[in-house]
Amino acid sequence: MESTSALELCRFLHDASLMLLWGACAYLTFLVPRSIADIVWRMSAMAFFLITVIAALTMLISLPAATATIGNGWSDALDFGTLHDVLFNTTVGQAWQVQAVAAAMMVCAFLLPESRRRLGLALGSGFGLAALSLTGHASMLEGSLRQAHRANDIFHVLTGGGWLGALVPLIPILRLLSRPECRTDAGLALRRFSKVGHWAVAFVILSGIVNTMLILKRLPTDWSSPYQKLLAIKIALVAGMALLAVLNRYVFVPWIGRNPSRALQALRLGSIAEIIIGIAVIGLVAVFGTLEPV
Repeated sequence: MESTSALELCRFLHDASLMLLWGACAYLTFLVPRSIADIVWRMSAMAFFLITVIAALTMLISLPAATATIGNGWSDALDFGTLHDVLFNTTVGQAWQVQAVAAAMMVCAFLLPESRRRLGLALGSGFGLAALSLTGHASMLEGSLRQAHRANDIFHVLTGGGWLGALVPLIPILRLLSRPECRTDAGLALRRFSKVGHWAVAFVILSGIVNTMLILKRLPTDWSSPYQKLLAIKIALVAGMALLAVLNRYVFVPWIGRNPSRALQALRLGSIAEIIIGIAVIGLVAVFGTLEPV
């Protein structure tokens, strides 16, 4: 595999892992009643651990992959001197060091008491997501504009990850609505997801528009540019996710009172579709994030 492809694959798996962990664990920690969060955690703990392992491994692999891409291929990735120079003398290396700290935080979260692991994972993955701004296109800017762009990048990935990741525990929570002993708390978790989800979707769209204007200063309408073509596809996919979110909230949720089984099945399928589209968006960003933004 070419180093560029390996780096894109690492970016995709790493970013997707961070987003899923951040959104899922933040939702379970801050918005889901403790009784429901504990049930969902026990159902999903192994999956969260495996996702954490993926995030840590892709963090480790990304440094030699980036070194090979910056240098003259995989031979440079195995050269200690070149690795040292990339690690300590480039923004890529500085960002990798921060990602290493975030990965350590996530791994150490599993050493905490079970009641605190969700919070530990949320903090570690959120920190890792925020660190992604260090190697974004904001690095091409100078001064206060660079800082403003980085702040917007952080806001964009945290709200986007919050939206996407929270959909993962939402699916088992929808199943818990059918249990009489869980119905009240599961319903509260669903209402809180809906309320905060409105803001998350709006902020993702607004911060995405700001990013596009800061980078291109216009809409991505020149499809002869690979960057603009992939960005336009990303925008279309996010619009599709937003449409599904609106459909879930304003069509399927009101059905729960009239036909609970069909409404909940529709909500689960809609949520799964949003997750699939969201992962596709992360894949696109992993590719066009390495392209010249012209």
